[in-house]
Amino acid sequence: MGLKEFIENFADQFDETDASEITANTVFKDLDEWSSLTALSIIAMVDEDYDVALKGDDICKANTIKDLFNIIAAK
Repeated sequence: MGLKEFIENFADQFDETDASEITANTVFKDLDEWSSLTALSIIAMVDEDYDVALKGDDICKANTIKDLFNIIAAK
């Protein structure tokens, strides 16, 4: 799993946010489209694509997409 691929998969979970706005340093909770439903989509995507069980606490601990990537990579 690479960071670039993860960012692309992360960006695919958003309908209205332009993928070019999403980088490793994006504070994803500040995105206008971020919601609890988006968080569930991210959890499902991580489970399906990376076979990692991400929890709500993991998302709460992360600020940027790179933070979240590092949490997933550590599992």
